Amino acid sequence: MVNHDKETIMAVLDSIDEAIHVVDKKGITIFYNSKAASLDGLLVDEVIGKHITEVFPSLDRDTSTLLKVLKTKKPIFNQQQSFSNYRRNRVVTVNSTLPIFRHGEIIGAVEVSKDITQLKFLSEKVAQLQQMLYSKNQSKKEQKPNLYQFGDIVGENNNFMSAVNRAQKVARTDSPVLVSGETGVGKELIVQSIHTGSVRQNRPFVTQNCAAMPENLLEGLLFGTTKGSFTGASDRPGLFELADNGTLFLDEINSMPLPLQAKLLRVLEDQKIRRVGGMTEKKVDTRVIAAMNVDANWALEKNILRKDLYFRLSVVNIHLPSLKDRRDDILPLAKYFLEKYNTKFKTKVRGFEDEVVAALSNYDWPGNVRELSNCIEGMLNFKSSGKFSLEDLPLIIQQSYKPRHIKQGLKDLVAKYEKEAVLGALIDAGFNISKAARSLDIPRQTLQYKIKQHQIKI
Repeated sequence: MVNHDKETIMAVLDSIDEAIHVVDKKGITIFYNSKAASLDGLLVDEVIGKHITEVFPSLDRDTSTLLKVLKTKKPIFNQQQSFSNYRRNRVVTVNSTLPIFRHGEIIGAVEVSKDITQLKFLSEKVAQLQQMLYSKNQSKKEQKPNLYQFGDIVGENNNFMSAVNRAQKVARTDSPVLVSGETGVGKELIVQSIHTGSVRQNRPFVTQNCAAMPENLLEGLLFGTTKGSFTGASDRPGLFELADNGTLFLDEINSMPLPLQAKLLRVLEDQKIRRVGGMTEKKVDTRVIAAMNVDANWALEKNILRKDLYFRLSVVNIHLPSLKDRRDDILPLAKYFLEKYNTKFKTKVRGFEDEVVAALSNYDWPGNVRELSNCIEGMLNFKSSGKFSLEDLPLIIQQSYKPRHIKQGLKDLVAKYEKEAVLGALIDAGFNISKAARSLDIPRQTLQYKIKQHQIKI
């Protein structure tokens, strides 16, 4: 039974996506999984039972993290490493190396390595493209990318337009800004508009999503690297330097590792950056705008966002309401996207039947404006003229709109007609209750009661 359990554990360790290398207290390999062999360009049998320096002659007791941990008995966490393997392919990993103890005595060490080669390659490409895009040799016209402006924003809802108005005012300053709201509400649209409405509009606008990025890699990407700061590192400016005199947009700031949040706070306070591995600081004039797609209080409570960083970033706090909380914007947005995609696809769909308007307005849109845009684009793939009917809508929206068929007596028919009349009046009035009540020729209080009675979402 014990041998069976051991075989199962070994099979699991061999199948996971991280490279695992285990040595005994003498530095001889006792476990080396397939992922590790693939990274190093070796076969498992070429490593098992051999000393580290025998298999990797370029390593010694000072450069091998496994041997270093055996000597110091202290763990090493999240160390980035870049090397050429036996097939002469460049490999970039993030390694954590831990001592193994039994009864207080060290008996070996284990190293877990995550392959970030492609991620590192893509991040460097992004940095290189950003650097090329905002090269000092380019003209002002070339430096200004095609970004959104406040004139591109579609909306009528009071709360949403209040947020847009705040964004227009803050565009005139250099204060940090924190934009919050659910995924798909249009945070980047607002951020780009702040940049294009500012005196920095002809300077760089650089974007970085902080999610799913290892701390070491993100730190080097933001602040730059110095040759020799880690194996394979080169002198390269970070995004703060590339965005100098411009704007750096950090999306999903709540996903940034906490230690890196502390370093970001220091840069915001001092306006100075130090490249990874560097000894000197460089002054930068970079405006930082951050965004988060979770509630700030929840992020602070769960300790995934530092309080001091939050207070520094939220000098100006702009919250964008979800689409279900600005239903009076659904139809204007749907018409905007219809015109946009009609032009793109060379189609001639004229508009929406009444049932479609009602269904769109009654749907909760968990994906917000982005989902609405995708919905209109998707429907135009299958229709090129006429008007959109209920059957053209995605099934999930159709099902959410379908009334339940219980009894179809006179009372039920009257109730159904009354609900449709109330919903139609609300849509025509842009969900302004007073205006809708006047069009129905009933008191405002009566309309509020009908809205509650028929469970109409506003």
